Amino acid sequence: MAKIQHEIEELRELIRYHNRRYYVLDDPEISDAEYDRLFQRLVALEKEYPELVTPDSPTQRVGGEPQTAFRQVKHRLPMLSLENAFNDEDIKDFDSRVRRFLGEEGPFQYTVEPKIDGLAVELVYEKGRFVVASTRGDGYTGEDVTANAKTILTIPLKLKSMSGEHPVPDLLEVRGEIYMEREAFRALNRERVARDLPPFANPRNAAAGSIRQLDPRITARRPLNMFCYGVGEFSTLTFETQYDLMLALQDWGLRVNRPHIRVCDTVEEVVAYCHRLEETRDQFAFEIDGAVIKVNRLDLQARLGEKSRSPRWATAFKFKAVQETTRIENIEVQVGRTGALTPVAHLEPVEVGGVVVRRATLHNQDEITRKDIREGDTVVVQRAGDVIPEVVKVIVSRRTGNEKPYRMPDVCPVCGANVQRKEGEAVSRCPNPACPAQVRASLRHFVSKGAMDIDGLGDKILGQLLERGMIHDEADIYGLTMDDLLKLDKIEQKAATNLMQAIRKSKQTTLARFIYALGIRHVGEHVAQLLADQFLTLERFRKASREELLSVKGIGEEIAESILSYFEDPANQELIERLLAAGITLETVVPSGPSPIEGKTFVLTGSLETLKRAEAKELIVRKGGNVSSTVSRNTDYVVVGASPGSKLEKARNLGVATIDEGELLELLEVSRG
Repeated sequence: MAKIQHEIEELRELIRYHNRRYYVLDDPEISDAEYDRLFQRLVALEKEYPELVTPDSPTQRVGGEPQTAFRQVKHRLPMLSLENAFNDEDIKDFDSRVRRFLGEEGPFQYTVEPKIDGLAVELVYEKGRFVVASTRGDGYTGEDVTANAKTILTIPLKLKSMSGEHPVPDLLEVRGEIYMEREAFRALNRERVARDLPPFANPRNAAAGSIRQLDPRITARRPLNMFCYGVGEFSTLTFETQYDLMLALQDWGLRVNRPHIRVCDTVEEVVAYCHRLEETRDQFAFEIDGAVIKVNRLDLQARLGEKSRSPRWATAFKFKAVQETTRIENIEVQVGRTGALTPVAHLEPVEVGGVVVRRATLHNQDEITRKDIREGDTVVVQRAGDVIPEVVKVIVSRRTGNEKPYRMPDVCPVCGANVQRKEGEAVSRCPNPACPAQVRASLRHFVSKGAMDIDGLGDKILGQLLERGMIHDEADIYGLTMDDLLKLDKIEQKAATNLMQAIRKSKQTTLARFIYALGIRHVGEHVAQLLADQFLTLERFRKASREELLSVKGIGEEIAESILSYFEDPANQELIERLLAAGITLETVVPSGPSPIEGKTFVLTGSLETLKRAEAKELIVRKGGNVSSTVSRNTDYVVVGASPGSKLEKARNLGVATIDEGELLELLEVSRG
């Protein structure tokens, strides 16, 4: 037996070595046929002696039976998003911010590498053995895709230094991007079409859908690859630079995009290489949508640290998005709940990247002036960062002479207050907190789904209540009576009764919802939850010092300052007291670890027996899940009730898991009672 075990171990080491030569170094030493003979010999021995099979054997890449759900994995260190740079000036601004923070004018280097358009994952190795793979998720908690990741041949199951110069750490978390090459993607789609299955939209969707299969055997049949770009937690690393770290990852058998990683001495070199990558993007075998720029020295990365959702030492230069040409019909100014005045261009409808765009932000007067944007101009529009439509430039050659230059108003277009613009800020603001636009936007936010969730209190009813002087702020909502509601236009007894019930129901809420409902600048739903988890009670949150706020992971200087400023305003303190006096009580929810549905997306179809549709949505959201109205490849579960619609058929066509109401309640850990 000892002789057999020795032969098996030798075969495993030999196959791992040749895997590295082929997948990591792109420099194979043996033919495919010879490799196949080695592999088949190992398969035969392990079949004859199953007691000698180990989890890290090269034969254990294809998983077993399908999983019923993905376990949640909490990242030891958050997988943060990168801030985006869209032009040369943004890159230079990033460089200036880094230098100002470090207080150094002296030379230091950056690394620049292609930004793979794939799915971000984290691999955990303990004593060199691959133990867990998880998706990025919300940055803090991801899905366990270990069984599927084992099927990807470019992910080693065991790390070992090829050179012997870099000992493998006892603990190593590796971050990278799983992707599918263009030709492999096209071949996969041809196969799907031949089988009457819907094709994937793009390589990224194909890769994401493949790694999130419940059956690892399906993943194994998909041509996936992975490039590593960094690390999370580790036990011991002694490298001085990002580039040295990448070389060490490669030495351990992990795949990095070494031929395309460039070390740049100046920001000008960074800009030049970003443009070179963009110009040659179509020559890559895989999709890239930008370039990632990082400070090279690891000690400087540590000094720079991170902001709320992104590291200060890295940024992503985004390549130009799909652009289209259209015409600006007119420009209007919108006033938000924080008083910010935002100019918005109303466009002749145009499709950009598969979405019909009718409006685009013009940001502020500086942008309008810099680009010389006029009403009536023909312009190039893009979805900046693939999300927010914006005007890129004016096509001056198409001007007719009838275009009208635009200037932001000096007074608020809603309340007439003199507009203010602080020194160093590009945004103009209405300083009047009683401005009807701000009040209406604040009320709309307060009653919204993620906040107090007062169903039925929409914008039209809020408008009537404000216009008739029935309410002036959020606390007044809780003083409304049935008689008040019945005086409104187009509201009948049943609707008024339902609205009163919704108002009463909203009085019992969670601390996280209440914090979010207050509308504190920069405090979204995620940050509100972080604050609620940390402080547990409203009183502790209200009295939190700057140091206590900054101690919360995910809270930076800007958010802390915004919170402190909010509570320094006596009017805000009075509003909170009036809300509490109106009967609002806050449920304290002590965090109890990750929910089994956290980060998962649900679609509901048909009539549910135990829960109302709104109740089901609320329970899913409160447990950390998401609810969508449409079925896609990103859907995790379709909940099927009585008389389901076309969503059920679409789920079956896409291979999305379907569950009934009982299974949903089990996932939600709710008793049918």
